[in-house]
Amino acid sequence: MSECRFEISDCPPASVAELRRELGVSGALAQVLVRRGLGEPERARAFLAAAEEHPPSAFAGIERAVESILAHLRTGERITIHGDYDVDGICSTAVLARALRALGGDVDTYLPDRASDGYGLAAATVRMLAARGTVLLITVDCAITAVAEVALACELGMRVIVTDHHAPRADGELPDAPIVHPALCGYPCAELCATAVAYKLAQAVYAAAGRDPAGLRGDLDLVALATVADVVPLLGENRTLVRRGLRALAGTDKPGLRALMAVARVDPAKVDERSVAFALAPRLNAAGRLYRADAGLELVLTGDRVRAAQVAAELDAANSERRKVEMAIRFQAEAQMDELGELPAYVLAGEGWHAGVIGIVASRMVERSGRPVVMVALDGDTGKASGRSVEAFDLLAGLTACSSHLLRYGGHRAAAGLEIERGRVAAFATALAAHAEAVLASEELVPIERVDALVAGEEVGMELAEELRSLAPFGRGNPGVSLMLADAVFADARPMGEGKHVRFTVESRGVRARAVAFGNGGRLPVEEGAPAQATFTLEVNEWNGAVEPRLVLRRAAPAPEAISAHRQDDLDESRESGEMVLF
Repeated sequence: MSECRFEISDCPPASVAELRRELGVSGALAQVLVRRGLGEPERARAFLAAAEEHPPSAFAGIERAVESILAHLRTGERITIHGDYDVDGICSTAVLARALRALGGDVDTYLPDRASDGYGLAAATVRMLAARGTVLLITVDCAITAVAEVALACELGMRVIVTDHHAPRADGELPDAPIVHPALCGYPCAELCATAVAYKLAQAVYAAAGRDPAGLRGDLDLVALATVADVVPLLGENRTLVRRGLRALAGTDKPGLRALMAVARVDPAKVDERSVAFALAPRLNAAGRLYRADAGLELVLTGDRVRAAQVAAELDAANSERRKVEMAIRFQAEAQMDELGELPAYVLAGEGWHAGVIGIVASRMVERSGRPVVMVALDGDTGKASGRSVEAFDLLAGLTACSSHLLRYGGHRAAAGLEIERGRVAAFATALAAHAEAVLASEELVPIERVDALVAGEEVGMELAEELRSLAPFGRGNPGVSLMLADAVFADARPMGEGKHVRFTVESRGVRARAVAFGNGGRLPVEEGAPAQATFTLEVNEWNGAVEPRLVLRRAAPAPEAISAHRQDDLDESRESGEMVLF
C-alpha cells in the first residue's frame, strides 16, 4: 500500500447538526454530506433523491438535428449510425438505432474496427458509406474533431449530424454540421456520456414526431451501462440516469443483457454500479478490444434468446482471452518501468502489444506508480497508444504540449489516445516527462486520501453500511465513502485469495469489527497491535447466505503517537463536531 497523505477538510459542527436534524441522518452521513459540499439541507436532500433531469431542448441547436432526422424518416432515405468500439459507442449506437427504427426509419449501423479503422470517423469509411447508399450520417461518441471527414461526407452528397461528448480540437474548429454535444451546446449536465446524449436526441425526435418519449425508458439500462463504463462523473443528471438505469437493468427484457448477466454471474436483483464496471462492461468491451465490436452491438439489439446466449458466451470467452493478453503485456510494462526508475511520467512501448488492451494496462501501471502512463503498441513504422493519468495531471494538455512528436491525438484530462512514428517515441517520452516535471509539484504525485467522516468502532455496523448506500451510485465524482478510524488497532491477520489479500480484525474503542484488505500480498501496512490511522469503506457483505457489515481497508499509516486515555475525550469531541484531531 503506497504512501499517501490524509486530507480532512473543514466540517462545521453547526452544519452537521443541522443536517442531522433536518434530514434525520446519522452524524457520519452528515459529515460526508458536509465535506462533499452538500451542507445545505436542500442541496443534500436533492442529492440523496437523485432526481435531477433536463429536457433535450436544453441542447442549444438540437432542433436542426431533429428536423434533419425527421425529414429523412419521412423520405425513407438510408440513415447510418456511426458509433465506436467501446461500451459507450456500442450502447449509443443501439439506443439511436432502436429509436429511429421504431419510427419506421431505414437505419443501419457501422462500428469501426480498432485495428484497421482506428478511432473515430475515417475518410475511407465515409467513402464506403457513401458508396453503399447512406444519405444521412449520424455519428455517436465520435467525430467532434473530424472536420475534414465531415466535409468529405458532405462533398460526397451525404448530410451529417455529429453527436459526441469528447473534447474538440485544440484550435477550436468544429465540423460543419448540426452538433449535439453537452459541453458545446450549453447543456446543464456538460459531462453526459455519448449514450446519454443519444438518448436525449432520441427523446427530442420522438416528441417532434408526436410519440411519447416515455416509450424510450426501456433503454435506460443501456444508458446506465455506458455511463458507468465510460467513467464520467456520477453527479447531477448522470447520477439520476444511473440510478434509474440500474433499476431498469435489474428488470430488463433485453435477452442480450440477461444473457450477459448470466455469463458474468451477476444476479439481476443485485446489479449495481460495481457489477456493471467490473463484470458487465469488460465483457461488452472485449470484442472491440480484440476483434470487432459488432458482436457487442448484436448482443444488445437482438431479441432472440438463443442467439443472445451464444453471443454472450463468445464475449465471455473473448474477455478471458483479453485477460491473458493483458497479463502478458503488464509483465513487460512493469519490467520497463523498473528499468527506467522513478520518472514524473512514463511512456512504455512494446512490439506486438495489442492496441485494444494497452489502455487497461496503462490504468494498472498508473495505480502501481502513481504517475501518468502512456502505453505504445508498436507495429511497423508507427505505434498506437493509450494513456491514463493521475488526478493532478491533465493528460490531454500534456499531449498538446508534446504534439510536435505525434501524428494525431485526442481524449481528455484523465485518458487519451494517440498515434506516433516509431522513431519519435524516445523524444516523446523525454518531452512528456519534462512537461510533467514542470507542471507537477512533488507533493501532487503523492496520492491523497480524502476523508469523508471520522468514526469510532461502535458506529461501523450494518445500520451505517445500509445508510451510506443512499449516496450511491459511486464512481468518478462521487467516490466510495472514506471513513477514518484514527484510533485503530489491527489484529488476527490471515492471508486469503492465494495470498493476494488479507482478512483481519480492527479494534476501535473496545469494539472489534471484521475487515479485509485487497491486493497487498497478504500483508498489513501497519504492524498488528500498533496504533494506526486508517480509512475504510463500509459495505454490506453477503457470503454463503450470511449478511454482515465489512470494513474494506483503503489506506493506513502508523499513528503519529499512541492515543492515550486522557486524549480520548478529544477524539470524541473531534468526531462529533466533524473537526479533525490527528494523533
